[in-house]
Amino acid sequence: MHKPAFLITIDTEGDNLWQKHDSITTENARYLPRFQQLCEKYGFKPVYLTNYEMAIDPFYIDFAKDVIARGTAEIGMHLHAWNSPPTDPLTDDDWRHKPYLVEYSDAAMREKVAYMTHLLEETFQTKMVSHRAGRWAFDERYARLLVEHGYLVDCSVTPRVNWKTAKGAPQGDGGTDYRRFPQHAYFLDENDISREGHSSLLEVPMSIQYKHSGWMNSVKQGYDRLRGKVRSPSVHWLRPMGGNVETMKKVVTQTLTQGNDYVEYMLHSSEYMPGCSPTFKNEQDIERLYADLEAFFSWLAPQVKGMTLAEYYQFRRNLT
Repeated sequence: MHKPAFLITIDTEGDNLWQKHDSITTENARYLPRFQQLCEKYGFKPVYLTNYEMAIDPFYIDFAKDVIARGTAEIGMHLHAWNSPPTDPLTDDDWRHKPYLVEYSDAAMREKVAYMTHLLEETFQTKMVSHRAGRWAFDERYARLLVEHGYLVDCSVTPRVNWKTAKGAPQGDGGTDYRRFPQHAYFLDENDISREGHSSLLEVPMSIQYKHSGWMNSVKQGYDRLRGKVRSPSVHWLRPMGGNVETMKKVVTQTLTQGNDYVEYMLHSSEYMPGCSPTFKNEQDIERLYADLEAFFSWLAPQVKGMTLAEYYQFRRNLT
């Protein structure tokens, strides 16, 4: 009986992109070694899903080359369409609106995926096999492009979450609605990414659980409809928010009880730097984050096996 995999995914991107709309800095790269050291203490292997500005940051390049050489982490691709070359404007202010890649033309999507893949592979001298879409927006065209460029794993799906109300381009339809997507890993259908199929691309959805019971969700949604509101039921992600260790444990337990052979954690690279995100505003918040991670990792470590996404892909392939 194999232990379930613990997958650590880090959206590795510029500083505080929630609040900065006119420029991008990458100071947070200097705070990643501390997190990497903690992961190595417990035998866990992060996947740094890397976007454009981080891929050209000298400190991050050295850091990433080191973890690749030591086999202690994986570098994957993360694409923010609004600032990934080629940068042809889609809106009147792309940096403010942050349009989704799936809102661009097929040709623009192809160019951006090709550019980022080539940049990462040339910079780190390793094949890119893992990917997460910027702002979680994924569709069939995107999946086919990933297959075309040799990616093996995507982790963009957020089960139980509807991003339709999160606008990208003002004239667009919002993000992807994942409410009816599987919660387990599956080789997806390139013609319908919400279904299992026969493609070479393994979808590894985020570990996300409902906050309330099915009955309570029905009551809450009925009340929302009466008030003319449309929103998805509240959920808990496997991600630290400051003081939520017990919630993370509950997400793990629920996810494994449902028959999954992995749990997937995420955070943004900037959230490991004080004052670089809305969640962790100062050094005290960061110290609490690390205390939470120590408590969570020490509880989790005996139950799981740390893997990269590439390693998890090989594990799944060996089962077929």
